[in-house]
Amino acid sequence: MKNAIIWGAAGGIGKALTQKLTSENFTVIAISRQIDEMSLVTPYTIHADVTQPLQVAEAARIAGEVAKGFDLYVYAVGDIIYQKISEMSSDQWDRILAANLTGVFLTTQASLSLLRSGAYMVFLGAVHERLRLPGLSAYAAAKAGLEVFVEILRKETRHKTLIIRPGAVNTALWSKVPFSLPKTALQPEALAEKIYSAIIEGKEGVLDL
Repeated sequence: MKNAIIWGAAGGIGKALTQKLTSENFTVIAISRQIDEMSLVTPYTIHADVTQPLQVAEAARIAGEVAKGFDLYVYAVGDIIYQKISEMSSDQWDRILAANLTGVFLTTQASLSLLRSGAYMVFLGAVHERLRLPGLSAYAAAKAGLEVFVEILRKETRHKTLIIRPGAVNTALWSKVPFSLPKTALQPEALAEKIYSAIIEGKEGVLDL
């Protein structure tokens, strides 16, 4: 049986992926700020805010006691805001960068010592070139930064890295922006299937789905 650690496991995509991996006989450690409902998916849940260094470190410590070595790391945390640069507060900017980029650094750093040799590290990105629209500066900047971070991470470690850049996915993030959900939007469960297939096929780098 393989072990997976998922940061942001209670979100739409994180929860769907937790369910998929559990169905494939993974032991999944689900880490999130909202863990109550996750106990119905996996018995291994840990409460933590990925933007808080001490909480991340403690969650990683607990995860390491539950499972001795992880084959898969997933960062599924995400947040978005629609706000013009001239009107955005520093708190709003910090919130989006913290969820989409700083949390990646903190959880990656805390998780590296827990990963087995050749482990997969999967990050949820975005097609940031298409997101360079008025009101999305913080989100697009964070997702562009994520790709640079993961490229360097790949060079510094021997772990396989994969950035998933999904198209529209029917999650709660859409309620935070003034755009209509495309009719072609995937359900989180469908995306989880695609992500799992990419892992099984050994995909690396950046993958648009």
